[in-house]
Amino acid sequence: MRTLETIIKQGDCLDVLQDYPDNYFNLIITSPPYADCREKLYGGISPDDYVEWFIPRAEQFFRVLKPTGTFILNIKEKVVKGERHTYVIELILELKRQGWLWTEEFIWHKKNSHPGKWPNRFRDAWERCLQFNKTKKFNMYQEAVMVPMGDWAKTRLKKLGNNDVIRFNSQVGSGFGKNIANWIGRDKAYPSNVLHLATETGNRGHGATFPRDLPEWFIKLFTKTDDWILDPFVGCGTVCEVAQKLGRNSVGIDILKEYVDLARDKVNEKQMLLCEAAARYGTNNKKRNNRIHRT
Repeated sequence: MRTLETIIKQGDCLDVLQDYPDNYFNLIITSPPYADCREKLYGGISPDDYVEWFIPRAEQFFRVLKPTGTFILNIKEKVVKGERHTYVIELILELKRQGWLWTEEFIWHKKNSHPGKWPNRFRDAWERCLQFNKTKKFNMYQEAVMVPMGDWAKTRLKKLGNNDVIRFNSQVGSGFGKNIANWIGRDKAYPSNVLHLATETGNRGHGATFPRDLPEWFIKLFTKTDDWILDPFVGCGTVCEVAQKLGRNSVGIDILKEYVDLARDKVNEKQMLLCEAAARYGTNNKKRNNRIHRT
């Protein structure tokens, strides 16, 4: 028998996290309020002040994250006076100075981004998911996110030429090469760093959408069962909801009580797990809220 915990706390993560010991969490995944966004809800943070606001909180993230853990930051630059503000770039550089390794950048391609028209740019159809680590050796379970090979393999591998059974170097002199024969017998392949996911609608109760599939992908990639996950800007609790579904413990923090209440309504504080059955404790008996929101 094991206990699965999902803890939702109200407060500023800068303060709440001081109650947690060093090297506690396996994964931090979050989408903080973007600069000057959700002003009526979170007060709004000027793009010019964003880095100064974020860095003290990132110091706490660094402290509570395990050396083998990962920090995923979903964020996007804001347009100010007709051009993209540089606060995200400045934040990356400041995080590196803080000691973080900027290991990778994933792109969330929003397949059904909202239509719109601007005189000097097109609609936003992607957002950054920045990966940071404390060390170069971190836990990563790549097999957990493998994808089907696709129909191309059935025809491409059916008949191989002479150049397909050896490492065939690029004819343009790039130094890249491939051995097509290595794919014989495989039904799955490793994905790219571009995640093609639709936004989810029905986001009443919160200011922006956040699909379940996005945190689910990163949780599978960087954690295993019973690990601890943190979302320091939890919103209505999508990350914690997904973590619980996948058998991970989690902590979610938000400064607004209305979002904390929404998050708590989605999860069970504790689950006692024995074999495949789950006995739930602290369950809110209200009808489960199926609406999806950005965390």
